[in-house]
Amino acid sequence: MSEGTDGAEVISGGYLPIDEEASVRANRSYWDNSAEEYLAEHGTFLGASDFIWCPEGIHESDVHLLGAVDRKQILEVGCGAGQCSRWLAEEGAITTGVDVSAGMLEQASRLQREHPLSTEATPPTFLLADARQLPFASNSFDVAFSSYGALPFVKDAEVVFAEVARVVRPGGQWVFSTTHPMRWMFPDVPGEAGLTVEYSYFDRTPYVELSSTGQPVYAEHHRTMSDWVRLLVTAGFTIDSVTEPEWPEENQKAWGGWSPLRGALMPGTAIFSTTLHKD
Repeated sequence: MSEGTDGAEVISGGYLPIDEEASVRANRSYWDNSAEEYLAEHGTFLGASDFIWCPEGIHESDVHLLGAVDRKQILEVGCGAGQCSRWLAEEGAITTGVDVSAGMLEQASRLQREHPLSTEATPPTFLLADARQLPFASNSFDVAFSSYGALPFVKDAEVVFAEVARVVRPGGQWVFSTTHPMRWMFPDVPGEAGLTVEYSYFDRTPYVELSSTGQPVYAEHHRTMSDWVRLLVTAGFTIDSVTEPEWPEENQKAWGGWSPLRGALMPGTAIFSTTLHKD
């Protein structure tokens, strides 16, 4: 058992129904309370101002999924501590990051203090906001992206997509990484036990952890590949490409259920690159 984010023991974790608001509350609390520990564990891998798409260690500087970013208005959805936005700022972008967790945004502020950007860069703006209610006027951004932010943790991803479609200018990009759908079939462990199918790919029941008081303290949601495609098309996006990163030989670091062992055999991440339809 582990400690829940409300200070109570997590006594159970499994596949349980949960509504939209309960999911957001649980994950806000989770990230508020684990932000410092998360950065202590993964901060070296993520860097202070670097753009890494996934636990495989794929850098935007190598894959250029956002293309040229100089002077573009770019929104990061679920920015966490803001490392990706900080890297983009160094590349000349005007960046804004939103996150539902005040704890993660405190870490973003800490990185800004301890690792200031160059004088040529415009520091990112970070705002506390729910990805389902973005606090921006329509057509405000050239590009929106998310590196494992928000989408795995919301039940109503269609609302997030609709909001992104609203704030991105027609012809703009929406690029996001998330857990590869096929991973849902396997236990979320890095070793041999994580190579045996135990769950149905088609079962969308969320994974939920409960505290000793019976309150949800973490929730993660599964969507099949066709679910993601349908959500994107319905929101008005054209899918330009889907990237399934192979595990780099030089990356020997396990991250939760992501590991060199599993990564050599199956994709752990899917990155969707899309364009908003022009009117």
